[in-house]
Amino acid sequence: MDRLLETIINSIQDVISSSIKIVPGLLVALIIILLTRYAAEIAKDIATKVARKTIRSQSLQFLFIKTSYVTAWVVGVLVACVIAFPGLRLGDIIATLGLGSVAIGFAFQDIFKNFLAGIILLIEEPFRIGDQIVIEQYEGTVERIDIRNSKIRTYTGERILIPNSTIFTSAVIVRTAFNCRRTDLAVGVDYDTPLPKAVQILQQTIESVEGVLNNPAPEIDLVSFGDSSIDFFVRYWTAPQKPEVRHVQTRAIIAIKKALDEANISIPYPIRTLYFYNQQKVDDRVPQSPQTNDNNNRLRKN
Repeated sequence: MDRLLETIINSIQDVISSSIKIVPGLLVALIIILLTRYAAEIAKDIATKVARKTIRSQSLQFLFIKTSYVTAWVVGVLVACVIAFPGLRLGDIIATLGLGSVAIGFAFQDIFKNFLAGIILLIEEPFRIGDQIVIEQYEGTVERIDIRNSKIRTYTGERILIPNSTIFTSAVIVRTAFNCRRTDLAVGVDYDTPLPKAVQILQQTIESVEGVLNNPAPEIDLVSFGDSSIDFFVRYWTAPQKPEVRHVQTRAIIAIKKALDEANISIPYPIRTLYFYNQQKVDDRVPQSPQTNDNNNRLRKN
């Protein structure tokens, strides 16, 4: 009994002594974690200043700043772990992280997929912040490209968060990728209109509209003989932003209507002709042959 009691007391003493030995390391590790917070903020500020001076792309600036911030935290946590647990080697930590990352990867594969897609988008930069894009059924202006998703502001003032993996695997239309954008405006004139005169009026009118670019020059194309009109396409170029495209199109429609009215050229609308007749006076049945009539009479007699 005395030996058992002595063994228990020795074990408790060993635990207490071990805990006392660990306490300084834990305190130092805690201090390092607290200092890491400030060090990460300092690294972030320095990375922000360097990125703004050396990197033009806002997306790559964001990636560089984020990477610097995360790296400072990772280094601080690793140093704190090594100091708190002296017997733990850096190689053991890396091996543990490697085994744990496999399990975490299966559990959070969608998050990692969006993370990797976000990094690729930030590096390759298929579009930039401020570009107007179309992704599937969504259209708007790119506000921010984060690591996990991208923020798009629609033209109606709504914000859409699209996962980066969706953007990476979908077809993206970048409407502001170039300095100009073409609009095709359909116009129809009456069949009695002299076509060279109509082309000249449309050409002069569209060239005088505010916001229409001279290079590339506007074009007037005859496209088809419609049901009630001869159809043109007025093709002109403007700045690529959506508001500018809409405003110029409004001015173009007003100017074209005014010019055609002054030239006494009408813009016809579809015309339909309806015929009414008395069906009781019209027998539209298929005429039958004499042999068919004889057969029908025999069947009635039987």
